[in-house]
Amino acid sequence: MADTSKHAGVPQAGVAGSAAEAAAKAPKPQGNPVFRMMGLPNFRFKLPSRNWMIFLTITGSWTAALVYDRREKKRVQKKWCDLVSHLSQEPLPTSALRRKVVIYLSAPPTDGLLVAREHFHEYIKPILVAAALDWDVVEGRREGDVRAGLAERIRKLRKMKGEPSQEPLEEDEELVVRQTRERAGFTDEEGVQGDIVVGRHTWKEYVRGLHEGWLGPLDAPPPPVEEQPSLEATLDPAPTDSQSPAPTDILSSTPSQPTDDASPTAPSPPTDSTTTPPAQEPPKEEAKPAKRKQPPPFIYPSDYSAATPSPNLPSEFPPSNTIPLPHILGFRNTPLRIYRFLHRRVLADDIGRDVAAAVLAYNRPYYQVHENAAVGAGEGETVGVSDAASGQGESWEQQGLLRQEEEEWHKSVRKREAGERESVWLDPVTLDPRIAERMRRFVLYYPEEQRAMRIAKGEEGPIRSETAAEREV
Repeated sequence: MADTSKHAGVPQAGVAGSAAEAAAKAPKPQGNPVFRMMGLPNFRFKLPSRNWMIFLTITGSWTAALVYDRREKKRVQKKWCDLVSHLSQEPLPTSALRRKVVIYLSAPPTDGLLVAREHFHEYIKPILVAAALDWDVVEGRREGDVRAGLAERIRKLRKMKGEPSQEPLEEDEELVVRQTRERAGFTDEEGVQGDIVVGRHTWKEYVRGLHEGWLGPLDAPPPPVEEQPSLEATLDPAPTDSQSPAPTDILSSTPSQPTDDASPTAPSPPTDSTTTPPAQEPPKEEAKPAKRKQPPPFIYPSDYSAATPSPNLPSEFPPSNTIPLPHILGFRNTPLRIYRFLHRRVLADDIGRDVAAAVLAYNRPYYQVHENAAVGAGEGETVGVSDAASGQGESWEQQGLLRQEEEEWHKSVRKREAGERESVWLDPVTLDPRIAERMRRFVLYYPEEQRAMRIAKGEEGPIRSETAAEREV
C-alpha cells in the first residue's frame, strides 16, 4: 500500500506549481560553442517559410536549367570544333592563302545589325576559328543592302574578265590588294570557297543578288521619267479687273521723288492708309529627313526570262548554306522566347552541323521538287516535298529554305508602303532555271556525322595530321 503521509495536507496545486518552476529554471541549450565564441547568434536549423520556399524553388530551377543548357551548348560546339580541327593542322605553302568563305548577314526585320553580328560570333565563328578558315563578311543594315552588295561584286568580277561597260572599273582597295598579291605570286588555296547566309531575309536578298549580277546589265538603267505637269497648269490664271488694280493706279501710288537712304533726315515716303500690311506666313514645319530607300535593282524578276546571261556565267556557283536566325519580338511571345533562351544547345547543334558542312566542303546541287519526291539531291538521296517546298507552287529547294522564319517577323514588316513597287523580303523567291541549276548546297555526309557522334560520346578524338604527330615526336 502506497505511503501517502508525505503528501498529506499538501494541496495538489502546490505540487504542480513547483514542477513548473523547476522546468522554467532548466538551463537553456547553449548551442554550438564555435558560433558562441565568434559572437554569432544561435542558429537553429529549420525549414524556411512558405514565401522563401517559393522563391528558392523558382530561382534554383531557373539557375539549374540555365547552367545545364550553357554547359551542353559548350559540349555541342566542342564536338563540331573537334570534327573540323584537323584542317587547321594541315601545312600550306608560304605563297598560298587560306581558304576563304563569305558570310552574308543583315539586320533582322525591325531590329539592328548587332543582333546578327552577335549571332555570328556566338554560333558560327568558333567553328571557323577551329578549322583556321578565313572569311569575308557582307553586311546589310537595311533591306536591299545585301542584294546590292552581292550584285555589285558580281558586276565587278564581270568587268575584270573583260566584259564591255560604259563605266570603267574603279580601282578600290580590294582590287589593289588583289593585284598586289597576284604580282607577288600569292595564290588562293585549292578547293571550293562557298557562302554562308544567315537568316531567311538575307537568303532572299542573296538569291536576288545572284540573279541581278549574272542576268542584269553592267550599267545602271536610266531612272524612270517622272510625269511633269503641263505648262498651262503651272501658270497662274490671268487676274481680272476686280482683283488687281490698273497699272496707272500702281504708278500713281508710288513716290516720284527719290530719297537718300543714307541721310537720317530724309523724309519718309507717304504711305497709303488704305493698303493692308502683307499677311504673315505661317511657320513652316521642319521637314523630316527622307527615309533611305533600298538601292534600285538593275533587273526585276519579271524580266529574268527575257534577259541574256553573262558570257562568263560559270557552270557551277560556289556552294552555299543557310544558317537559321530565330528572332521574335513582342510581349505575347515571352514564353516562346524563354523556351528558346533555355534551349540554345539545340540551336547550336543545328548551326554547328551546317557550318561544319561548309568547312568540310561536301556539296551537292539543289534539287528540283516534283510531285512526291525531289530529284537531283545527290547519290541515292530522296527528299520529300515538305522538306523543300510547302506546297505553294514552288519547284526548287532554294525557295523553301528557312520559310518558318517569315511567320515570326513583326507585322509592320508585312505592310507595303504606298507607291512601293517591290519588296525583297515580302516578295516570293523567284528563280530562273539557268541560275537555279548552277547553285549548290553544302551537306554533311553520313560518315562525318557518325564521327561527330562518336566524338561527343568520347569514343573518338579529333583527327591528328601526320605533321602534327611528327612535331610531337
